[in-house]
Amino acid sequence: MQKIHDCPVIGGGPAGLTAGLYLARFNRCFVIADAGDSRAALIPKSHNIPVFPDGVAGIELLNRQRATLQRYARQCLRECRVTSMAKTDFGFEARLVESSETSLLQARRLILATGAKDVEIDWPDVRDAVRRGLVRYCPICDGYEARERRIAVIGYGARGLAEATFIARTYGSDVTLLTLGRELDVAADEQNRAHKYGVKIRLDPVMALRIEGDRIAAINFSARDDLQFDTIYSALGMKPQSDLGRRLITL
Repeated sequence: MQKIHDCPVIGGGPAGLTAGLYLARFNRCFVIADAGDSRAALIPKSHNIPVFPDGVAGIELLNRQRATLQRYARQCLRECRVTSMAKTDFGFEARLVESSETSLLQARRLILATGAKDVEIDWPDVRDAVRRGLVRYCPICDGYEARERRIAVIGYGARGLAEATFIARTYGSDVTLLTLGRELDVAADEQNRAHKYGVKIRLDPVMALRIEGDRIAAINFSARDDLQFDTIYSALGMKPQSDLGRRLITL
């Protein structure tokens, strides 16, 4: 008879690994299905985790979490992707693809720690720029490190303008919102608030990302000028990876 796990974890990022640590210490039977594409792996260095006063890279954080977890459950990590889940009489059944092999995992309960994916700027080599800290996604996490530097925000509408205003109000006065050719289309009071904090707005399209040392040149072909920045924040949002959960709800 196939083993029925107490509570597998789908997702091997910081949240999934933390859940696994608690399950291990509760003496539960579980595995963590890790597809190997955690968003945290792109973090060059985070300074807002209290126990790392000098900061910690995303990869190092994940490796430390895995090492801690494996002290309790050495065989709990599986490099695989969950392609589907279904409800059963005893709980759930998940289909796992590991290398070229497919297997079924049965469980009484599940933890979905599938996280989210950032909406990436459609420029070449943007992931390398993220790893280097030149393109960032969360001013809440690392805006302090960008203070008093020349900052661009990629975004549209109220969301983009609000993030640019927050950064200018909190971390520095040299902030430019780049709308990638879209009209701003926000209320007058929002524009006035952004203007109060010195946010500059460029509506013309930015066509490429060029890195020069530790700085960014956002090339604007329509105006034939180069916009130089120390870092770019993307305010394009993120998409929760909720397909598996949504499919379960509709069953």
